[in-house]
Amino acid sequence: MLALSDRVIAPAHVLIRHLDGESVLLNLETEKYFGLDATGTRMWELVTTSSNIQSAYAVLSVEFDADPTLLRNNLVELLNQLVDHGLLQVVPSDVESVPAI
Repeated sequence: MLALSDRVIAPAHVLIRHLDGESVLLNLETEKYFGLDATGTRMWELVTTSSNIQSAYAVLSVEFDADPTLLRNNLVELLNQLVDHGLLQVVPSDVESVPAI
């Protein structure tokens, strides 16, 4: 289970392509892909460039007019799915990394 204090990064074996506000993620190791709608894409962008999940959540809570608990639950659920599929990796929040392209 992820904590909001965790940080997530895109592993080197993951490719992302943006298409009309949506995205497709490809795990080169498993050759499986995962589609993200516009909201999921924004979540991906923020969590892969923020110092931790909490920072990304803070921005999302300003950008989206949604119930805070529902938004947090949806974010954590998406991130857990992406981690389970090898599309994100949990690292200590003090580790520096280069964001995925």
